[in-house]
Order: sequence, then C-alpha cells, then structure tokens
Amino acid sequence: MFTKMLIPLDGSKTAEKVLPYARYLAGKFKIPIELLAVIDIAEMATHISAEKARYLDTMIEDGVRASTTYLRGIATTFPDAKVNCTVEKGGAVETIIEKGESDTGMLITMATHGRSGLNRFLLGSVAEKVLRGTANPLMLIRAADEDKGAGEGKLTSVVVPLDGSELAESVMPMVAGVAKKLGLEVVLFRAYHIPYNAYAGDDGYYAVNYDELISSVRDEAKEYLEKKVAEVKKLGVEKVSMLIKEGFAGDEIIALGRKTADNLIAMCSHGRSGVRRFVLGSVTEAVVRHSGEPVLVVRAK
Repeated sequence: MFTKMLIPLDGSKTAEKVLPYARYLAGKFKIPIELLAVIDIAEMATHISAEKARYLDTMIEDGVRASTTYLRGIATTFPDAKVNCTVEKGGAVETIIEKGESDTGMLITMATHGRSGLNRFLLGSVAEKVLRGTANPLMLIRAADEDKGAGEGKLTSVVVPLDGSELAESVMPMVAGVAKKLGLEVVLFRAYHIPYNAYAGDDGYYAVNYDELISSVRDEAKEYLEKKVAEVKKLGVEKVSMLIKEGFAGDEIIALGRKTADNLIAMCSHGRSGVRRFVLGSVTEAVVRHSGEPVLVVRAK
C-alpha cells in the first residue's frame, strides 16, 4: 500500500503536529521514514542585505548543519522505524512534489501550518500547493498553537465522504487497506441537500412538495450507502457503518470530525460538486482547512 512515509519539517513546533500521527502510522505500517528539511536559498537571499550577501554561502551551510542536527533529534523519537534524514536546497513545494514523483507509493505526511512567510506553512502556501500538485497520497494534519508534537496519536475510525460519483468512490480500495491494517471502523458518509430553486417557483411558491422531495433524496442516499457498505465489507473490512446528514458536504464533514474523536477523514481530491467535482479549493480544501482531524487525500486517476 504505502512504500515509505515522507515527513517535511521546518523546525517549528506547529509543523511537528504531524509527528504523533506519523509515529502511529510508522508503528502500524512498518515502512521506512524520510524526514525532510528544505533550505530555500532564494527566500533566504531576499532577507539579507546586499552588503551581507557575501555571507550567503556560509549561512546556507550553517542552515544545512542545523537542519541535519534537528532532523536527527526527531529521528530518535521513531525508535522502531528505519529513518533517513535529508536536507535539500531549493523550494519546499518543488522538493516535496519531486520526492513524491520518485516513488508513487510514498505517503506524504505534513502539517498545514509551519514556518514559511508569516512563520507558517499556510494553506495558500506550501501545504496547499503540495495538495494541489502532488499525485501521491497525502495526509494533512491541521496544527493549532496549543498542539504538541510529543507522544503518539491514535485512530479508531476512518470517515469516507461519498457523493455518488465513481471518482469519489475511488478512495475506497486504499481506505479498506488502511482500515484492515490499523483495525479501524469505516464510516461511509453522505450529505445531501436540495437547492431552493429546485423546489420553489419564480413567484416564491413551492413548485413541488418539499417534504416529499427531501424524503426521496434521503431514501436514495440511504440505498446508495447500503450498497457501498456491502462493497466495502467484500474488501475484507469487518466493521463498516454509514451516516447520512442533511446539509452542505463540507460543513457536515467538518462537524462530524469535531463531534467524534480519533477519526481519519479520507477523501478523493475530485468528486461531484459544481462541475461534477469536489474541486480543490472547495470541499476537500475546506475540510483540510477547518477539520481538527487528520485528512487523507487520494488523487483520483
């Protein structure tokens, strides 16, 4: 399933929010770990004056040494895993994506905040660009100021939002593999709603009976998920359940994550929304931005 785990770090405590979950996955999957730090020479050069430019090479080498020492310290917190520490020179986004391209089975695991620009890997910066640019499976953990990188995380279930499209369903084989390996319950989730203009006329009067229409949509969602529950069980997952909620997909997925602890949310990066896609910048990105749970994003092929 996963051949390796790549963990980009920048020395910040917020970026280290990923480490408890990384330790948990490393212990379960028994795969090698690569800790990665990137020395962005171009960014470094913009922050030094012209008269100090002659010291740039020395600053770069100091950065390499400091990052190497830092990563080696983090490596000791993975006692039972094979850990490699790598320090590269270049742009963080390009380096992470290129690392992934060299091994399509590599799981990229990173926090959505860290040190970059305003001292963060902000969505809109490194994490967002990796989310949009990589073809690798990507696990993102939203970091908060109070979060710590010590210890080991845990997961008890994996929530899989579905919208009825084959693209959204393409995440399920990987989810089944993860669930079996980690002993997780799989919760298939579908949100539904009816746009106002679908049942109301131009004059403001209801063109159809709303209660009957929403009941029909709910029944269709239930029938759909029941079929998918059976399919996931055929993949060898023992515990599979389903949940249906009326509302907008992104809002309901985030609310579900906040109500129940120790979830992994697994989503395809494309599905049906607007132009028949969970467009990045819409549902998937909204969940990554606002969910407190780790989110596994799988690129649809």
